[in-house]
Order: sequence, then structure tokens, then C-alpha cells
Amino acid sequence: MTNKWNFQKPTEEENRISKELADKLAISPVICQLLVKRGITTEEEANKFFKPSLNDLHDPFLMPDMDKAVKRLNKALGEREKILVYGDYDVDGTTAVSLVYKFLRPYTTLLDYYIPDRYDEGYGISYKGIDYAADTDVKLIISLDCGIKAIEKIEYAKKKGIDFIICDHHMPDDTLPDAVAVLDAKRVDSIYPYEHLSGCGVGFKFMQAFAKSNNFPFADLEKLLDLCAVSIASDIVPITGENRIMAYYGLKQINSNPSLGLKGIIDVCGLTGKEITMSDIVFKIGPRINASGRMMNGKEAVDLLLAKDSESAREKSENINQYNDERRELDKKITDEANAIIDDFQDMADRKAIVVFNPAWHKGVIGIVASRLTEKYYRPAVVLTKSSELITGSARSVAGFDIYKAIESCRDLLENFGGHTYAAGLSLKEENLEAFTNRFLQLAADEIVPEQMVPQLDVDAILDFKDINAKFMHDLKKMSPFGPDNQKPVFCSRRVKDYGTSKLVGKDLEHIKLELIDANSNSPIHGIAFGMHKHSKHIKGMKPFNICYTVEENTYNGNTSLQLMIKDIKPDDI
Repeated sequence: MTNKWNFQKPTEEENRISKELADKLAISPVICQLLVKRGITTEEEANKFFKPSLNDLHDPFLMPDMDKAVKRLNKALGEREKILVYGDYDVDGTTAVSLVYKFLRPYTTLLDYYIPDRYDEGYGISYKGIDYAADTDVKLIISLDCGIKAIEKIEYAKKKGIDFIICDHHMPDDTLPDAVAVLDAKRVDSIYPYEHLSGCGVGFKFMQAFAKSNNFPFADLEKLLDLCAVSIASDIVPITGENRIMAYYGLKQINSNPSLGLKGIIDVCGLTGKEITMSDIVFKIGPRINASGRMMNGKEAVDLLLAKDSESAREKSENINQYNDERRELDKKITDEANAIIDDFQDMADRKAIVVFNPAWHKGVIGIVASRLTEKYYRPAVVLTKSSELITGSARSVAGFDIYKAIESCRDLLENFGGHTYAAGLSLKEENLEAFTNRFLQLAADEIVPEQMVPQLDVDAILDFKDINAKFMHDLKKMSPFGPDNQKPVFCSRRVKDYGTSKLVGKDLEHIKLELIDANSNSPIHGIAFGMHKHSKHIKGMKPFNICYTVEENTYNGNTSLQLMIKDIKPDDI
């Protein structure tokens, strides 16, 4: 499927501001254009963006119920009540549990943690988890990355004499659970200045408030920002505001002094000695933590993240790496089976969404499969399987289609649902499957326009190769960490040509290793185009073509050079 290139052409006013900023900051005018596009128009704003400050974290007590949450936690510690830290089985949930548990560990020995089993209990707070708490004399449960819709479960816990503090970041319903405190910046009555925190981020804010109320040093909490960075990257939340601050300092921690558990994962990922980025977390560290909850039990991920010695961290990391290998195999098998179902759809060209179901599919990887289908067909995808008595599924979306709202419109057919604009989960009875499928497909048909079904590539700026040098890269790196709402800039260079030395590489010669020149360059610039072998004939014919790419640093044998990571190639028709 061919990408549509969207050029972000600056206005005259944006050009004027960019030039002023470039003079004041002594950095590339192109970088300044990127800043202006992000709403950064003054020297002060630029410096704050380049060097985030922990002093700019918001007062945690601005969040509704924070005072109640801190008061109840202080009471539990003062009266030596047993506390259970409870979280979801994904990266966000397990990092959140690890952060809160680690921070509270010095202040009480009456502390436990619990991760529900994806297959036996499902997502969120479970009756089994509450029963476990009651059986172990727990009086307070702190739930992280889940609980915002658990009205019946909280009532059940109250009858057993157990209080709940809910820390969540998912969309709440009109009625909140009757917990001691419900911490969620997305509450309709919230005046908290930033609503895009991850689940781990909400846990961090709770611990920040707790530390503040007891005059505990913030430095003790700062050391745990590595966990926040992992959750922010893995949960695909915006890298703006507080998330940018936490991710910035969390990455510093990961690169300078990661916890033993994260160090173990870094080692098995092959990232030792490399400067770790948000991209490394998204594609290498996060999937391994997730694999624990997908293939076995998320509790193993928490065990690893809480490891106190290198040997146990290494052993647990190797186990989780093995789960990730198994997950990969399963993910490929189910994706192939889902594609086979789609191949049999007679009306695929007219369908604006995909719903596929197989009762035998592994529940732990259907979210990944949904993502792959959305990437391949550029349509919202719902992948469903059978789990116990219910059908459960994961949904992923394309730009401009709010999949959470679409699924919410089917709530009368569902047993449970939750999520965000672009990703959601759901469960339903088998007798409602056909009605759900028909309604969801009709909603997509009514709302999605053809332009949304074409992959979009937003181009930030057009560059000549002479503009790409070490100084440019130094300035570009100041914009990191990259992620949603601060994506790594995509550049375009026009009418480039092969230097004569580009070649196909890879086991099946599916990639192109490029050496390119443009009209204004004398020496070639290197690039790699993964999976783009179909363009090889045009390139080797010495014909001009246009490229979109990100600029990367490539380290080989201790030497670092600049390399273009090609996103798309189009022959130049001029």
C-alpha cells in the first residue's frame, strides 16, 4: 500500500519566528521550524523543551481525591495494616506495581503485590484477587492501571472490610467506583493540568504526594523514574508535558544506573553499552516485559523488576526472553491465520473495518495481531478469541477513528470494555458476536472516509543532504525523547540518485543498503531501506527518486556515523 506524503509547509509567520529562534539559539533553522510546529515560539520555551526540569512537575494534590488517598495510606502505615499493590499484567501495570511497591518497601514489611492471571481472571480487578487479599488479611488495596470501572468489585471488597485506592488513566464512566479515593486525571471533575499520564505515571504522582506529606526526599522517588519511562514508551501515551519530563529523566536513569531488573532485560536485548532510546523500549524492552503476562503470568515481570541481586535478575530476564521468543512464534502463526480469513472476505475492498474470530487463538497475542492487521490493511481491526465462557478481544484503530467510542456504542452487547482512542479491549457472550460484528462494521462504514484508509506519512521538512551533519544531529537529539505528539521528525529529499554503490542486502535480498547523492552533494550519504527491494531496479538505473526518512546514528565497531532510515521511496516523475 502506497503512503500518502503530507508536507507540513510552514506559514510566513512560522518562518519568521523560526528564523528569530535560530539566531537566538544558534541552532539549525530546520530544527526551529520543528519547534514552532510544536507550539514552541520563544527562547525560554525552547530551553525548557530541550532541558525539562523536575521542578515543573505539577503539584500532585491538584488531582481529585489525592488528599484522601494519602490520608488513607498514612493511616494504613501508622496502624500497621497490610497493603496489597494490585496491577494489570501489561508493561504499564507491572511497572506501576513495581514502582509503588519499591517506594513503600522501606516503610513497611506488611506489603504484598498481585497481578491477575490474563486467562483465569482477565483484565482488571478480579474477585479472585479480592479473595486473596481477604485471605491474607489485607486491609488496603492500591490498584494501578485498572479499577476505574470496577464498581461491583469495589463493593465486594468493602463487604470484606477492604478499602481501595484506585490509580488509573483509562476513561471513566459517569459513575465512579465507591473507593476511598479514585485517582484519574481524566475524571470529568478533574482540574489536574495534565490528563495524559500513564498508569505508572498516576502511581508516581500518588507516591510523590505521599512523599511530600511525610517530608520524604524526592531523590528516593526520582530513582524510580526508569520505570515511568518504560511505561510511557510502552503504553504509547503522548510525550508532552509531565510525560516528557518523566521520560527524559527516566531515560537518564536507564542509561546511567538502571535497576537490576531493567539491567537484566537490557542485557538479554543486546542493548548493553548502547544509548537506550524510547524506540528501544517500545521494540525491545517493553515486549519482553509484556511477554510474561502474555505467555505465563505478569507477576514474573514484577518479580524481575523488583530483583535485589544480579544473579536472580539475569535468570528471570532469560526466562522472560524465552517467553518473548515463544510469543513471536505464536504471533506470526495467528497473524497468518487471520490474514487467511481476510483473504476469504468477498467484499474486502468495500469493508472499512476488520473483525476476525477464532476460538482457538491465544488470548495473550491478539492485541499484537490486531496491530499487525491495522498496519497491513490500514483499517480498524478487532481480533476475537474464546476465553472461558466469553469471547474476548483486542481492537486497534487508524488515525481519525475513535475505536473506544465505537465499541462504547455497542456496550449493550458487551460484558466489559475499556481502553483509549486507538486501542481497546472487550468481552461479550457468543450469542452477541454476530450483532456486535454487524454494528461495529456499520459504524466504521458510516464514519470512515476513504482518505483514512490510506497510510499517511507526515513530512516535517525538506532537506538537502548538505544540511545533514554532526551539528544538525546534535540539535535534532535535543528534541528527544520522541513518541506520540513529539514524533521523530520525518524529512524528505528530492531527486536523489544512487552513487553507484547501493546494493541489495539481507538473507533474501529484501533490503537496500543505499549510498546516495543529491544535486548539491559531492560525497554520498548512507541509508538503509528495509523491505523495499522492489525499488532496486529504478535505483540501480541511476534514475532520480524522492525519499522520506529519519536521521539516525549508526554505531559500528566503535565508530558512529549518520544514516538515513528510509520510510518510503517514490520515483521522481518530474
